[in-house]
Amino acid sequence: MSSLLSCRSISKAYGAQRLFSDLDLVINDGDRVGLIGPNGSGKSTLLKILCDLEDLDSGVIDRRNNVIVSYLAQEDTFLEHQGPLANLLEPLKSSPLPEAQKLNRAQELLSRIELEDQQRPVSQLSGGWRKRLSICRALATDPDLLVMDEPTNHLDIEGILWLEALIGSNSPLSPPTFIVVSHDRRFLENCTSRTIELSATYPAGTFQVDGTYSSFLEKKVDFLAQQHKLEDKLANKLRRESEWLRRGPKARTTKAKYRIDEAYRLHDQLDSVKKQNRLAHNIGIDFTATGRKTKKLMEVDSLSLTVDSKELFGDLSFTVSPGTRIGLVGRNGCGKSSLLNLLYGCARGETQAEHGSVRVADNLAVVNFSQDRRTVDKQVSLRRALAPEGDAVVFRDRSVHVVSWAKRFLFRPDQLDTPVGSLSGGEQARILIADLMRQPADILLLDEPTNDLDIASLDVLEESLREFEGAVILVTHDRYLLDSVCDAVLGFIEDGAVTMFSDYLQWLSAVSGETGKPGEDIKVEKKKKPAGKSRKPGRLSYLDQLEYDRMEEMILAGEQSCEELEKKIEDPALAADPAKLQPIWEQLDQARREVEQLYLRWDELERKKMQ
Repeated sequence: MSSLLSCRSISKAYGAQRLFSDLDLVINDGDRVGLIGPNGSGKSTLLKILCDLEDLDSGVIDRRNNVIVSYLAQEDTFLEHQGPLANLLEPLKSSPLPEAQKLNRAQELLSRIELEDQQRPVSQLSGGWRKRLSICRALATDPDLLVMDEPTNHLDIEGILWLEALIGSNSPLSPPTFIVVSHDRRFLENCTSRTIELSATYPAGTFQVDGTYSSFLEKKVDFLAQQHKLEDKLANKLRRESEWLRRGPKARTTKAKYRIDEAYRLHDQLDSVKKQNRLAHNIGIDFTATGRKTKKLMEVDSLSLTVDSKELFGDLSFTVSPGTRIGLVGRNGCGKSSLLNLLYGCARGETQAEHGSVRVADNLAVVNFSQDRRTVDKQVSLRRALAPEGDAVVFRDRSVHVVSWAKRFLFRPDQLDTPVGSLSGGEQARILIADLMRQPADILLLDEPTNDLDIASLDVLEESLREFEGAVILVTHDRYLLDSVCDAVLGFIEDGAVTMFSDYLQWLSAVSGETGKPGEDIKVEKKKKPAGKSRKPGRLSYLDQLEYDRMEEMILAGEQSCEELEKKIEDPALAADPAKLQPIWEQLDQARREVEQLYLRWDELERKKMQ
């Protein structure tokens, strides 16, 4: 397998902020690479460097001769007043192909977009259709390597499935090799054959695994566990070396200088491993419920909404109770956000439904997360955005200093005076989530809360929503989040028809005209769950499920280690030598503690699974 592109010891920083250093990366023919990592780790910058759109600080990139690289940016730029065909022909202007072949390729790509009105200027297309056009335009030059930065942005579920089919097929239009930055876990699982995480958590700056995304997660769990074991091992070794150095002047002769050097080396190595392990911490999302026991929080009866003479939805009725989990699904522009806004306005008494009614419990506490980042004041500092009333916030009746509150959402203290407008989309999303967490709620109305969040934050968000004891009404195109959190989905079909389905797949069958009947009863109430938890029965988060599947094997391995150490201790030859026996006793004690922790974790996962 030959390489298209090879990076050796590349580094990049913006001022004092170092994104990555001494990074090595090879992309071979046929690679289908998913690039992931925390917000701010440099993923988008790395893609631009690969496409020669950004300069390196140091290092070397070797590219195969005449390799064609095509770049799909997050933001789409077009010839706005021209049609889709003209925009597909634009990147082919410098191609040596005959004009007839250029036209044929552009028309073939245009047919794959599945756009009904192909004469409309691009400026009049919705975000989803613009993204489809942008993806096909990136394929126009028949690239050897397609580089994509968040290609699922602005795509609805049907659009994401369309993209999976386009880049996953073996047609002449599909890219033979690609690298994609994405936070869509289901998309990564379905489309990639290699995963690279870019993060300072890892000694080499990246963690690279060949295989599916789920295989990557399994190996990542193993690696992080080994890192923590390495920290314990280094700490024990450093303690022994330090004790030796404290014995007295006779031990610290010039002949033993190597022992002193070794102690300093261990100290530096331990500091490095500790720093990497601490970097693995995730955002602290934890929504607060009011604890209200009211059976019916909200009753929607025959609700309709018409905008610009177009009925978005009609005759809509459902009930929301504590523990209700509803996902809103539908094509872009169908009215999902409008429904959330109407429910929010009615719940707060700020809006009256023109047709139908929305009845709510007395003093209902509703919290709304808007996908519109304009709700965050871009002019204020991060400090003031996180703590509007001073240097502390009140969370669950406790005062938390703004520095500690900022760290919970992965902000550094030196960022507190930074204007919000200078922060990334993911960082602004975390500010909104921090604001929501300070407000106890009966109902969470969440409109695309996953936008701009990295995968680690998505995992924590998912877990928090599952634990939340109130009700959740959620708009998202994240299929994994829908499956994991929602008990039902409210699906927008066409001509204002909205129906409750058991999951998004049933809705897809309905909108595509395939088999699958919509649900008859659209009353959604909390499912009966033991211990009063709002978690879906038998559901664990992605990482928890992987950990649970391996737990028995890990416990057996730990117990076997204990047995082997116990046999060594029983050896008469060692029993007479305390110097040799002591470290084995320490190892056995550590091994027993690890097994005990594994059993406690297993019990915890069992309880989650049963709730």
